[in-house]
Amino acid sequence: MKTLSHTTFLGGFTALLVLAWGANLRYGAGLPAGDTLWVIRAETLNLSGLLAVGLMSLIMVLATRPAWLEKPLGGMDRIYRTHKWAGILAGIAVLVHWAADEAGGPIRNLIGRSGKVAREHGPELYESLHHLGKDVGEWALYPLLGLILLTLLRWFPFKPWRLLHRAMPVLYLMGAFHGLLLAPLAWWQQPLGWLMALLIAAGSWGAVLSLLGRIGRHRQYRGEILQVEEPAPGLTTLTCRLESRWPGHRAGQFVFLTLHDREGSHPFTIASAPREDGTLTFAIKALGDYTRNLAARLRPGQTVCVEGPYGCFDFQGEKPQVWIAGGVGITPFLAGLEALGQAPHTPVSLHYCSRDLARDPFATQLQTLATGLPGVRLQLHDTGQEGPLTVKKLLQQEPQLAGSDLWFCGPAGFARSLRNGLKAQGLSHVPFHQEAFEMR
Repeated sequence: MKTLSHTTFLGGFTALLVLAWGANLRYGAGLPAGDTLWVIRAETLNLSGLLAVGLMSLIMVLATRPAWLEKPLGGMDRIYRTHKWAGILAGIAVLVHWAADEAGGPIRNLIGRSGKVAREHGPELYESLHHLGKDVGEWALYPLLGLILLTLLRWFPFKPWRLLHRAMPVLYLMGAFHGLLLAPLAWWQQPLGWLMALLIAAGSWGAVLSLLGRIGRHRQYRGEILQVEEPAPGLTTLTCRLESRWPGHRAGQFVFLTLHDREGSHPFTIASAPREDGTLTFAIKALGDYTRNLAARLRPGQTVCVEGPYGCFDFQGEKPQVWIAGGVGITPFLAGLEALGQAPHTPVSLHYCSRDLARDPFATQLQTLATGLPGVRLQLHDTGQEGPLTVKKLLQQEPQLAGSDLWFCGPAGFARSLRNGLKAQGLSHVPFHQEAFEMR
């Protein structure tokens, strides 16, 4: 099944909202009466408000981790990327909406109030709530823009960002309340209003699930830690056994793992293939304060919670495959190698890049897993000695690359280098599967 990129999906969603607004002008209410500048301001408010509410509703739906969207969007990791960019677009729409509202003063100074678009008046209850709706929208404006800005500031620590991000459902509900009361009354009798009502209903459902802590609840499974190891400084490996109702997973998938309730869940790739005894292995690299001291805080017998499995980085396909991993990006491939020992498979070449192979705990494990697997060729690259793996170097060892599927997991800069290299070598057509593991 062909997947949609986040740009295609968001472009189509935004275009749908713009077309609905345009169709409403053409076949519905039409342009309001008034001076040109006042009309432009009024319709800019309407369109930007519709886009803001629509995109924020989409954000809340995507935040529920909808597994039914994994196939069309290419996995939960890409759903989160879409979630992030929907937030950025929503922030732009909110800024435009605010600017259009503030433009009332300059327009009034320029041409006066003559020709100003008249506001529609409704029932008494609506009128009594109208000013409250406007105030609530203003109260939500600055915290919302602040959260979007913090999301873009990569240096801002994850833990406080995550705590602040919990306010997003409340801010969404405030924005939805604002939109319900300030959208033109005529909309609610037309398809555009019905679309907006549907979006607000879906977004409100997502916001309530988030506030109640119900997101992903039906995909959560309890288990216990069987073994904790620290094979190298900064690397913790866990083996866990889950309860019997665990549905299983495909090699390469990930879960949201909760090891301490106060810390919450974190996404980790499963580093093992499906096993009959229901055990899962994780290889966790120290990337922050929590994971840096993880081995010292865990013990066998400790309860864990796993939510999932998620992801479409699962090595499906009939073509020969080239796997490329950098650092802890090897974890899905560890599961992949284990799975290859359980069933027939297409030819696989695995290239693992490490800055110091002599001290890398994964190197020995890879050699053990690859031993005895027909059709599997393992190549270890010491980038500290050899320099980075490039497409030119890869082609020397993989002359059949043009007819293969390429699966990559590793640093984003490494991925960009490989993509650029494929383009330079005229190999842009080679399928490039990449785990977009950024939940922020």
